[in-house]
Amino acid sequence: MVANKMWGGRFEGGPASIMEVITPSIDFDKRMAAQDIAGSRAHARMLAVQQIIPQADAEAILRGLDTIEKEIEKGQFTFSRKLEDIHLNIESRLKELIGDAAGRLHTARSRNDQVVTDFRLWLRAACARAEEGITILQKALFAQAEVHFATIMPGYTHMQPAQPVTFGHHCLAYVEMFARDSGRFADCAKRLNECPLGAAALAGTPYPIDRDVTARALGFARPMRNSLDAVSARDFALEYLAACTIMATNISRLAGEIVQWSTPAFGFVRLSDAFTTGSSIMPQKRNPDAAELIRGKTGRVLGDFVALATVVKGLALAYGTDLQEDKERVFDAADTIEVSLAAMAGMIADLKVNDTTMRAAAEAGYPTATDLADWIVRELKKPFREAHHIAGSIVKRAEDLNLPLAGLPLSEMQAVEAGITDAVFAVLSLEASVKARMSYGGTAPDRVREQLFFWREKLK
Repeated sequence: MVANKMWGGRFEGGPASIMEVITPSIDFDKRMAAQDIAGSRAHARMLAVQQIIPQADAEAILRGLDTIEKEIEKGQFTFSRKLEDIHLNIESRLKELIGDAAGRLHTARSRNDQVVTDFRLWLRAACARAEEGITILQKALFAQAEVHFATIMPGYTHMQPAQPVTFGHHCLAYVEMFARDSGRFADCAKRLNECPLGAAALAGTPYPIDRDVTARALGFARPMRNSLDAVSARDFALEYLAACTIMATNISRLAGEIVQWSTPAFGFVRLSDAFTTGSSIMPQKRNPDAAELIRGKTGRVLGDFVALATVVKGLALAYGTDLQEDKERVFDAADTIEVSLAAMAGMIADLKVNDTTMRAAAEAGYPTATDLADWIVRELKKPFREAHHIAGSIVKRAEDLNLPLAGLPLSEMQAVEAGITDAVFAVLSLEASVKARMSYGGTAPDRVREQLFFWREKLK
């Protein structure tokens, strides 16, 4: 392999032909070209300031890197698998441009600290993109909540009708959920923001480098304190993948609800043609493919996490080429969650809510039975467990007569509990039930408006 001419002086023979298939990483790590150039710029400037390389050579290196950056941006750079990775591709082109001075760039560094520096820079930006995508999705949910803060829908537990809630309240539940996802990416970015550059292969370097200078130049908070840890740690990538997995799981729950809500059996929402597809055989079909695809991609992201965790779990310190497997998993997860967030934000902004159908569905299953029990506690001074039993018996009577609670005659209720008066009917409507949930975080429209005010400020 040509790459051996750059770093393989110890070897007399060439590698087996299969190594030309299994070794190169340029097909995927070329995505880190901008980060690699940024790291090389910072390193070259520091080497010159520390008088480790001549200033003239550093200036030539910087000019060459500028040229390479422009070539890559214009699509004029030739990436070669024979040069294995992004680092050697750039270094080889640099030598073509400026000659032997290019060889000074790798002084006091190794591909081990170089690659992980690039990777941390790339992941820091990926965390920022994830946070931005989450914010866009939150804004779409907020917009729906603002319109439907008082729109009544059934709330479920065990997928059985439980108590009425508002659609705005439901949307804001996801806003809260995705805020935690955003926080996980922010935490990940904060923890990974330490610079490995200068750790060299594993033990540091005898050259008088200034790691604080390179760390600051690249926007890191500080250099990493231990050279072994610097080149071998991939927990930052695992943390990113864990954040992706949790977020994908959360977004999958929303996708699943959209699939459910858009069925004729529910009819709660309607998606436009932009986010649905037809059937190859059934002309009446409107399939929520975007939501289903998002739901399905959760397994893919989880697989990325499991794959990297499996690679890292048995590795002794410090660097092993096994770690070349880290980037494809991270790149795949990043691509997947970014497109999923964008698609979900589009669907949420696009969906139309059928508030009439939602409200009708909220009538099913005696959802105000708890309100009846609460009224018995307040007005008849019964212990809640006794009130629960009384309310359950009344619900049974309503079921037998095929009547809603609010339509059950007072005499039927009094046959179960003589103390019940007609005042009970004031709490048995859906509107009364929702309005009564005034505890902090509750579904009462007034409480939802308070949360809307909070999130309006947060999402500016």
